[in-house]
Order: sequence, then structure tokens, then C-alpha cells
Amino acid sequence: MNNRERAEHPGLRPIDDSALTRESWKIFQIMAEFVEGFERLAHIKPSVSIFGSARFPPEHRYYQLGETTARQLSDAGFAVVSGGGPGIMEAANKGAFAGHSPSIGLNIQLPHEQSSNPYQDIGLGFRHFFSRKVMFVKYASAYVVLPGGFGTLDELAEILTLVQTGKTRRIPVVLVGSEFWKGLLDWFQDTLVEQGTIDQEDLQLYSLVDSPEDVVSAIFEHYETRSFEPSAEEKKRLMEL
Repeated sequence: MNNRERAEHPGLRPIDDSALTRESWKIFQIMAEFVEGFERLAHIKPSVSIFGSARFPPEHRYYQLGETTARQLSDAGFAVVSGGGPGIMEAANKGAFAGHSPSIGLNIQLPHEQSSNPYQDIGLGFRHFFSRKVMFVKYASAYVVLPGGFGTLDELAEILTLVQTGKTRRIPVVLVGSEFWKGLLDWFQDTLVEQGTIDQEDLQLYSLVDSPEDVVSAIFEHYETRSFEPSAEEKKRLMEL
């Protein structure tokens, strides 16, 4: 519908052609983010995506837990992927940077909080959350979720939804810190399952641990009977993320 046709319908406002042009050209910026992400991350295997709050300082126990967890994962042969910012993201990159495997940051431009940490072997910059989130999922062999806020909860809900609906392969989703997560997980059981919005079996999509050693063990246990490499069917699903 062009502006002349819109003029015949009082409820529809004319299109700002300059704004529409900017929107149309923005697709190339989005494409560039995907292409760079695919090219630079496709060979980083296996990898673990780690999430957590940007607000914990280095002296906080959760920061230290994140750093130790990332170091053990890195020494066990996993590249570590974080959001590239401060807090637990920095802790994850710092631990991996000191280990044997690559430390990767998927940095996002935000009005507050986000500044790139210096512990990255590979750093990618994103303007769009959705393209960045694809990169977190596409090459991950596991998700490790430490205490965090809305962004962390968003990533947790995203991966649980993708696995639950079969849009991505089943990978370990490991929550770290039972004291922090207990209230949410009780709500899953007592409200979501009780009200029928999820199935009891959906509670098996994640595990809850408290130590870095248990994080590593949970991931290796998942892959005892299968390869870290996605199957042909799983690769097909990942192409459609």
C-alpha cells in the first residue's frame, strides 16, 4: 500500500520514505553481524556459553565462582563464550583466558553497564540482541547459567524454549548456585507444572549444581553416549534458528 492509497484510509498514516529506506538498509548491518559471527565462531568447538550478572564485582563470590568454573571448562577443552562485558561475563572470559582454550566475547552496545572486558581471544561486536543470541546458541555444546538479572533470565528462557520446542538440539543447561535459583525452580514446579503451562518432563531440561567440578561433570555426563558434534538432523535444526 503506497501513500496515495493510505490517504484514502484516514486511520493509516503516510509512510516516511526516508525512515523506510533506513529500515531497509539496516538489513545489511544485520547480515554483516551474522556473517562475521558464523565465520569466526564456526571452528570454535566444543564451546560452552556462560551467563550471569554484569553487576558482580571481582570480590563477589559469584564472580569468583564464574572465574573458577570457566577456568576448569577451558582446561577441560571447552572454548568459553560470554557476553563480553563486566561482572560474571568478565569472570568467565578471565577464567578461560588463563586456561588452555579460547576465550570469546559477544559484546553488545548498550546505554549502560556494557563495556568490553580485556580477557578475550576473540571479540565480536553486536548492535542487535537477536543476532547475538543466535551466536550464543548455534555453536554451544552447553549453557552454564550463574546468578543474574533480566538478561540472564532471558537467555535461560530462550534456550529452554528452543530445546523444549525442538528448534535446537538438546544440550546441557546447567544452573549454578542452588541458593540463588531455588525460588525460581520451586515456582516452575509449584506454579507452571501445577497450572499445566509446562510438563513435568520439562523440568529435566536443566540441572542444578553448586561447584565448578559439578558443572564440568554434568556436561561430560551428557556426552558420554554421543558426540559433541551435532548429528545431521541437529545441524538441520541449527540452520533454521
